[in-house]
Amino acid sequence: NVTMLSKQQHNVLNASPEEQKILASAGFPHIGVHVRIVDENGNDVPPGEVGEIIVKSKAIMKEFWRKPEDTKEAITDDGWVHTGDMGRYDEKGFIYIVDRKRDMIISGGENIFPREVEEVLYQHPAVLEAAVIGVPDPYWVERVHAVVVLKPGAQVTADELINFCKERIARYKAPKSVEFVNALPKNPAGKILKRELRKKYWEGKQESEK
Repeated sequence: NVTMLSKQQHNVLNASPEEQKILASAGFPHIGVHVRIVDENGNDVPPGEVGEIIVKSKAIMKEFWRKPEDTKEAITDDGWVHTGDMGRYDEKGFIYIVDRKRDMIISGGENIFPREVEEVLYQHPAVLEAAVIGVPDPYWVERVHAVVVLKPGAQVTADELINFCKERIARYKAPKSVEFVNALPKNPAGKILKRELRKKYWEGKQESEK
């Protein structure tokens, strides 16, 4: 771990709503760990703006074993490691993880983070599980597509879920299509394998950074 919350910061019984928000954060950097949040050009972004989290520490790896190309891509010449996590600082310096960079959808020139859309879908009473991915689209380049598992006996249409999202987040972030499945592919640890969901849509096509 490169960040932490103290014992006192976990005590929210008597905390204000503002103080309780920090539990959604990853905390502060550990002593000896340097963390920056940068844009695509490697420039630091201001508080509240989303960028990639990069870290530097004596405890961090020097290279990938026998993978020089991966090392070159992930680690800068001066030792900063690109984590692949997108995040932001708040004004007090707490770090919040937004999503994985490879999962980010670029639709119509807008950056869309699937986790934000998924959190809205999980608010719908009919939704058991949801995964949001970008799929090829002739107009948008990438289209926001939701893959949904419904709760036993629940019924809802794709249009109803799309409208549900539009009422709660910016309309351009809402899914433009919804696919209902019986189960989502997962690894042994239970993590949803989005690459498997994307495969049938992107096979034979160019999917940048996916």
